[in-house]
Amino acid sequence: MKSNFNIKRGAATFLCAIAFNTAFGQGAYIPPEKPKLVIGIVVEQLRYDQIEKIRSRLGENGIRRLLNEGTYFQNASYEYMLTQTAPGYATISTGAEPSLHGITSDEWYLPLKDELIYCTKDNTVNPVGGSYESGLHSPVNLLVSTFTDELKMASGKQAKVYAVGLKESPVIFSAGHAADGAFWFDNTTGTFMSSTYYTDSLPGWVTDFNAMRYADSFLDNSWNLSRPAKDYSDCLPDSNKFEEGFNGLNYFPYDLKKLSSKGKGNAGKDYSILRETPFGNTLTTNFAIKLIEKEKLGKDDVTDFLSICYTATDYIGHKFGPSSVEMADAVFRLDRDIENLLKYVTDSLGKRNVLIYFTSAHGISEIPGVLESNRIPSGYFRPNQALQLLRSYLNAVYGEGDWVKGYQEKQIFLNRTLIEDAKIPLDEVQKKVARFIVQFSGVASAYPYSVFENSDFGNGNMKRIINDFSPQRSGDVIVTLNSGWVEKEDSYVASSNSPYEYDTHVPLIWYGWSMNRATVTRKVNLTDIAATLSWLCKVPLPNACTGEPMYELFR
Repeated sequence: MKSNFNIKRGAATFLCAIAFNTAFGQGAYIPPEKPKLVIGIVVEQLRYDQIEKIRSRLGENGIRRLLNEGTYFQNASYEYMLTQTAPGYATISTGAEPSLHGITSDEWYLPLKDELIYCTKDNTVNPVGGSYESGLHSPVNLLVSTFTDELKMASGKQAKVYAVGLKESPVIFSAGHAADGAFWFDNTTGTFMSSTYYTDSLPGWVTDFNAMRYADSFLDNSWNLSRPAKDYSDCLPDSNKFEEGFNGLNYFPYDLKKLSSKGKGNAGKDYSILRETPFGNTLTTNFAIKLIEKEKLGKDDVTDFLSICYTATDYIGHKFGPSSVEMADAVFRLDRDIENLLKYVTDSLGKRNVLIYFTSAHGISEIPGVLESNRIPSGYFRPNQALQLLRSYLNAVYGEGDWVKGYQEKQIFLNRTLIEDAKIPLDEVQKKVARFIVQFSGVASAYPYSVFENSDFGNGNMKRIINDFSPQRSGDVIVTLNSGWVEKEDSYVASSNSPYEYDTHVPLIWYGWSMNRATVTRKVNLTDIAATLSWLCKVPLPNACTGEPMYELFR
């Protein structure tokens, strides 16, 4: 019996080996021990359902290639409240929630200095290659290490680490503290730049790239639809009453030369327009490919890293909403950019040597007017009006005074100095403010600071607020809106910045190197990306990482 069993087991092993070799060629596919290059592709304001909606219309070799050949996590979400640009990128890179990495929002108010702080602003550094104000940035406010920091230290600083994009905060938080370079687009000069935190001068190839004036060539043309009309049939009509567009212009074609002109009295172009078109993503792709080539990323046995931050969809979503023809066209064009990127890296380095993850920094709400036209409850919350009434209320209760310092990112900041001088308990004022604000239409809840000091919440929106809460950077009262409601900001018609599905649920795909073709439906947190990268690349986890490795990728 034992002999027969061994014969059967040997035969089964032999048959498995034949099947394996038949499936994969003469020999088994054995990837290198580590990827030679990790590329993080992060798209802003791209929901999971937006990819699924147009999946069948995508090209074969762009995003659909990632979907068809990679491991697709269909239930990836952020688990904090303020789903904005900076917290998203910082969470991906550190594997920690905003309460730990410190980037709780794009901006926050600092009571001691009576100052509004932008997340990457750093007056101790100087610009390199661009205008003055655009260069005063660094990761100074990021409190913990990133995956790239750990990769850099574990390799004895041999690993090359870079990040590129239009906007400074995504680039800086993706690059981390120890990066070799971080490059972002300057609206004033129309070129890529950096700061002295990273380098004293731009590399020669960056100067050469800037000299080609690609931004000018894009803005000297028009933005037309890239696909036949039928490919946009499930979008809103091209011209409709819900979209803001470019100063009220919200239908194709868009004359970018005219839109970017500063007028007869002003020379030059308004390069900020490029950020609001798909060509900003194309410029980012071209720059990233040039960086891989010139910095020789992935050319040795030490794992290198590049983050490519696609932010044009963020600006387009704010102006046109997620169901617009403009947003669909932006994703179609991004698909072609991804195709060009994949072709370059696979041709030059080989798929087996490159590990790519593709995700989004946050989602986006639907335009309230669109929801209301379908009889779905929605609306705009106007914080300036609410604050005027709040100030009048506090003056009536406590006497005339500047009791409220301001409102920022769904947080109310009180004048703590005045409250202390008046010998009024701070938590009393916070609770009164919370009870008052919750009466406004669209407000789901308002929580005073004191609620979060000694409490722990298991799940739900309260847990998401806890994950976003920092005693040093959070407001005195935190406001949440009802689902479908959007905070009205300038010309924005849609936004993110909520704990709801449409803002938190994003696509996540792993491709290349040792990744198998698979679909995973279990829920994962975006903090898991850094933990997974650390395990795959065999480096220590970022020092505040709470994420867990995605075990499906280790089989």
